[in-house]
Amino acid sequence: MHTTQVPARRTPTDNAVIEDLFSVPRARAKAIRELEPLLRPGITVALSTHLNADGDGCGSETALARLLMQRGMHVRIVNPTPWPALFSFLLGDDVEDASPRGAAALEGIDLLLVLDINDVRRLGVLADAVRALTVPIGVIDHHVAGDEPVGHVTYADTTACATGEMVFDLARELGLTITPAIAESLYCAILTDTGGFRFSNTSPRCHAVAAALLAAGVAPESMYRLIYAQVKPARLHLLREALSTLQLDPDIGLSWITLTHEVVHRLGATTDDVDGLVEHPRSVAGTRLALMFRDLGHGKVKVSFRSTGNVDAQLLAKQFGGGGHVKASGALLAGTLAETEANVIAAAREYLATIPRAIA
Repeated sequence: MHTTQVPARRTPTDNAVIEDLFSVPRARAKAIRELEPLLRPGITVALSTHLNADGDGCGSETALARLLMQRGMHVRIVNPTPWPALFSFLLGDDVEDASPRGAAALEGIDLLLVLDINDVRRLGVLADAVRALTVPIGVIDHHVAGDEPVGHVTYADTTACATGEMVFDLARELGLTITPAIAESLYCAILTDTGGFRFSNTSPRCHAVAAALLAAGVAPESMYRLIYAQVKPARLHLLREALSTLQLDPDIGLSWITLTHEVVHRLGATTDDVDGLVEHPRSVAGTRLALMFRDLGHGKVKVSFRSTGNVDAQLLAKQFGGGGHVKASGALLAGTLAETEANVIAAAREYLATIPRAIA
């Protein structure tokens, strides 16, 4: 006998929960109102983000640039490192990337807005110029503030899944229009910072915001192909080399891979090609903490920290002057690759020995 399942009737409580997901949280709304007086029509504003900008940094910048232009502001992007080729589709013809001009692009601005970081040191070659600025500086971020916070006015919330979510709320609170181009930028920010809605920062509100962006014109398959299905051969060759270095310490749940400067240079790989490779050691069964060591040359080594369960990657990264998120952090260390590996792995083993394994 065929039966038809009748959907459960939505209760007033259900409606309230759904509506609450779309409401701008009260603390964020207050912070946005404190930031709003800086966003005056006719002024020139520079937007910046961290070294080697990721999808959240790039997506938040291009979305905010277009939103501020709706308010009659003149906007330029000034990043410490070149715009990643992977996210070039976000720029379009209407957003100025003045990053190649370096610190000179900060001259003559009336306002600086820094996105996706709250530590001036993560502005790299721009850090000293930013320290010397006499204009107001605002911060829009979802990280814990670093040792040297950047701005005079801070709009931040560590519970946001991405800085893109913060920009989405700013648009709603200020009554700005989320165009299809802005929606694509914000979707890119949220999609990448949640690992395709897989990481622990993926919240119910995160999905609600993503749904609103889909309704605003985002084509999810197109975004997937642009971000995840444009792999260059160099990345696959780099992955092969990286996995050949995979080492495991199953007794404490530690995995790590290493990329030498010679390998990256020989393959002609870029930062885009390296991004995300640390997810492979994190995917090994039993791994609680994954590390990737990349020798940048000139006595600098970048370390990526990724954790699972109850392990806090940020705590370990902070020991080495880095930071980020509980499950994903990074640090830049001075020294040789061998020295850095030895020091970080020793610290990781010591740290993991203090953390009981989470019960599945």
